[in-house]
Amino acid sequence: MTNSQHTQHYTYVVRCSDGTFYTGYTTDVQRRVAEHDAGDGAKYTRGRTPVELVHVEGFESRSAAMSREHQIKQFSRDRKEELVDESTTA
Repeated sequence: MTNSQHTQHYTYVVRCSDGTFYTGYTTDVQRRVAEHDAGDGAKYTRGRTPVELVHVEGFESRSAAMSREHQIKQFSRDRKEELVDESTTA
């Protein structure tokens, strides 16, 4: 997980209750995860709660975070599993 005091934009991955992954962008990770859990997050995560935050990357610009979000969304499930495994062992 990348983190610094200047970081204000985040790409995150949550594992849904059905085992699938959802990748998103936010400026406040904890608030966003709470929104997903409350059913107020993305349409995809509704009905797949609770969600578990499994990966976070921080960026200094919105465009960098959103580019990374797009990149992760293109990953295969196996590659997403590797990403999550890497962040839990880092």
